[in-house]
Amino acid sequence: MSARASTLAPLAYGNFRTLWLATLVSNLGGLIQGVGAGWVMTTMTESYNMVALVQAATTLPIMIFSIAAGALADSFDRRRIMLAAQVLMTVISLGLAVLTFMGLLTPWLLLAVTFLIGCGTALHNPSWQASLGDLLPRKDLPSAVALNSMSFNLMRSVGPAIGGIVVTLGGVFAAFGLNAVSYLPLIWALTRWRPDYPAKTLPRERFGSAMGAGVRYVFMSPKLLAVLFRGFVFGLAAISVLALLPSVASQYLASDALGYGTLLGSFGAGAIGGAFLSAQLRARLRHETIIRIACVGFAVSCAALGLSRNSLLSHLALLPAGACWVLALSLFNMTIQLSTPRWVVGRVLSLYQTATFGGMALGSWLFGFSADVLGLQMALIGAGIVLLVCALMGLALPLPEFGEDNLDPLDTFREPLLRLDLRSRSGPILIVVDYIIDQQDIPAFLRLMAERRRIRLRDGARNWALLRDLENPEVWSESYHVATWLDYVRLQGRRTQVDAENFSQILRLHRGDERPRVSRKIERQTVPTREDLTLRKDVELP
Repeated sequence: MSARASTLAPLAYGNFRTLWLATLVSNLGGLIQGVGAGWVMTTMTESYNMVALVQAATTLPIMIFSIAAGALADSFDRRRIMLAAQVLMTVISLGLAVLTFMGLLTPWLLLAVTFLIGCGTALHNPSWQASLGDLLPRKDLPSAVALNSMSFNLMRSVGPAIGGIVVTLGGVFAAFGLNAVSYLPLIWALTRWRPDYPAKTLPRERFGSAMGAGVRYVFMSPKLLAVLFRGFVFGLAAISVLALLPSVASQYLASDALGYGTLLGSFGAGAIGGAFLSAQLRARLRHETIIRIACVGFAVSCAALGLSRNSLLSHLALLPAGACWVLALSLFNMTIQLSTPRWVVGRVLSLYQTATFGGMALGSWLFGFSADVLGLQMALIGAGIVLLVCALMGLALPLPEFGEDNLDPLDTFREPLLRLDLRSRSGPILIVVDYIIDQQDIPAFLRLMAERRRIRLRDGARNWALLRDLENPEVWSESYHVATWLDYVRLQGRRTQVDAENFSQILRLHRGDERPRVSRKIERQTVPTREDLTLRKDVELP
């Protein structure tokens, strides 16, 4: 009972509850639209690959545009970004309904419009995921991520069946029209929400630099890279079930749109169970163990679905698949959320989505193509084999335990008083930090400085180097560059509480009477420029 209460705890916060309920309605509309798109494609073509490409067209934009959307989420008002995304998807969905009503829909046009709707999703998701930290305290973030998964999968349990009924009674036009209307509650909820964002003391980071900072942060964070890679492989294989399910329903089970909807409903019902089990499993098992269970469980479901020709058995096979889907993806998402500081969380989440949905887009095409060449059964069994490989990857790339590191800002840096009349864009800036280290402490010092290098480069430093004085061998100098003075101030603001432990250990090895000496220098060419920085008259020499 306590696990259930923990899962539902975020609903006590009014703003989160309103947005979550509105998202519930939007998810229902999206699933009804998905049933319509998947089913109408089976009526327009006999190619398994074209049917599978409906899923690829939905997920591919998330892979392509998520990094840019993540940079926007960390730099601009997230509420306005989400509003723009919802309005965009409303207009595109209305256009799809009109094209269908006029009889102008073709397979490739359906894929193109589905791709555009996916672009709206790509714009919305990083801002929504990053907004959880604006809506809730950190302790409730895991439950909020689980509730987000539950929101989608709660609708997946009933939405596809409703979609099947809508398509059967009202046609595909009605399904697409309902999807367009379903965005309105979320638009209303976003217009009423007034988030209290912390005041920003620094100018907004340039868009290209912001994207680069997010990519650099992930590639200099081994734990995050492990999550992204595992998410990619899981998405690559697991999407096979959803991508090929319309074909399974029509070819193996001789079902209509309603039967396809009930199959998706079984997957969604299993996902709801997985969302409620998530908190209990996390309390008892290591995260890596849960991921391995999810991969093996989904692999068994893939094989069962490929071998079954019985409707009841196929429905039952989809229940554990849905549960394993939520257990894996929600745990990946939680790990990213709680292993990333707030200044870069939108960009890191977007890179996670790029990896996972990129895997899904590739998997939709790959297993659709495999089904055309080898048959549905072999394609699904092949996907199961890839999932078993994903489980074995945990031996080399285990999922980290989140919540172990304090990622709150260190907030100890105070911008020094400068003698030069420096502009924020002045640079490049060279930073040199001098340490005095005894000979017996050098091995420990070098180990700590290797970690120091990773932290510096991750947060934006360039050309990091460690130097030893030839005349005074006990003196070691850490040097690095930043492009501008503003970048230096921004880098210092990115330090977290967990980063401070590394510097504290280095300080314990430093043998000087005072703290390590820090020199901040601006580079200048030997040939004078037409204008150079001038001394500030309001600051006297010490």
